[in-house]
Amino acid sequence: MSLLFTPIQLHSPRGALTLPNRIVVAPMCQYACHLDGKANDWHLMHWGNLLNSGAGVFMIEATAVTAQGRITPNCLGLWDDATANALADTLARARKLAPPMPVCLQIAHAGRKGSSAQPWHGGMLIPKENGGWDTVAPSPIHLLDGEEPPHEIDAAGLLSIEQAFVHAAQRAQAMGLDMLELHGAHGYLLHEFLSPIANQRQDNYGGSFANRTRFPLQVFKAVRKVFDGVLGMRLSASDWIDGGWNLEETTELTSLLKQAGANFIHVSSGGISPQQKIAIGPGYQVHFAKHIKHAVGLPTIAVGLITEPQQAEAVLQANEADMVALGRSFLYKPRWGWEAAAALGGKVQATSQYWRSLPREAAGIFGDAKIGMR
Repeated sequence: MSLLFTPIQLHSPRGALTLPNRIVVAPMCQYACHLDGKANDWHLMHWGNLLNSGAGVFMIEATAVTAQGRITPNCLGLWDDATANALADTLARARKLAPPMPVCLQIAHAGRKGSSAQPWHGGMLIPKENGGWDTVAPSPIHLLDGEEPPHEIDAAGLLSIEQAFVHAAQRAQAMGLDMLELHGAHGYLLHEFLSPIANQRQDNYGGSFANRTRFPLQVFKAVRKVFDGVLGMRLSASDWIDGGWNLEETTELTSLLKQAGANFIHVSSGGISPQQKIAIGPGYQVHFAKHIKHAVGLPTIAVGLITEPQQAEAVLQANEADMVALGRSFLYKPRWGWEAAAALGGKVQATSQYWRSLPREAAGIFGDAKIGMR
């Protein structure tokens, strides 16, 4: 029997959430807002597609908790009533066009990686005279040589950002979202606090492991108080740089997150510096997820160049993770879950307008769906 197509329950103060299978649509930035942080017709189309993907849960892209915390001027936001209403309305419309599927929202602050151009426009820091803005970080250390350094966040700034995460989580709670994920990976603000590469503070938020994890844990605990659904965090398990954040620290932090009420951990890596040396290959991050899963016992999501159904199944069969996330593969093949079900003998749900679409080799993946002809 395919493990990829077995359900999994995630437990939270709200109760047990059952995912119908172990396939996760990873959060993927679309950089598609009209400079206002509001979800729009692009998101309606994109979300509707992925809600019909056959996955067990769909994760919405990194969503900024403040306007300053956007990666680009076109990033999705959840920092006020206008952005919240646009997200809620667009998601409700998308969900009407698809079978039921749990939805997770990833909330984030870009830190020193903010004020950047869209990737197809080079992705570089945008000067303020061209529509950019001042960025903030644990320490005034630029990402790339020649860039304007970020401003070091002071005590008032730390409190303000923590409250921004809380307010975003309260808006997610009001929407009735199933899951929430804090973005603590890929060189964005919470990861910047964790990594000695970006955090060289001399106060209680820098230096030792306890100090560098203090702010991310404060934010997580504050969010846990106001959001009663499934809550987790995405972490970079390694900076892939000597002297950077590493797997052992990630494992220890995951244990602390579990004690603080985390219901899952999403294991990625890298992103803190262009000096990283990543050994990229199929499933190159899975060993991180395996180590954390067995050391901590928290439901674990593996991600990173997992592209084929048999490959995803093998991760679960080897007990290396509890769920498997795919990103770019779902952009290229929005029905990847259907193909995986056909390959592995699983079943998925699809909206009725698609029931007649299946080729002979995929017959039966929609279960008992019946098609009448006339």
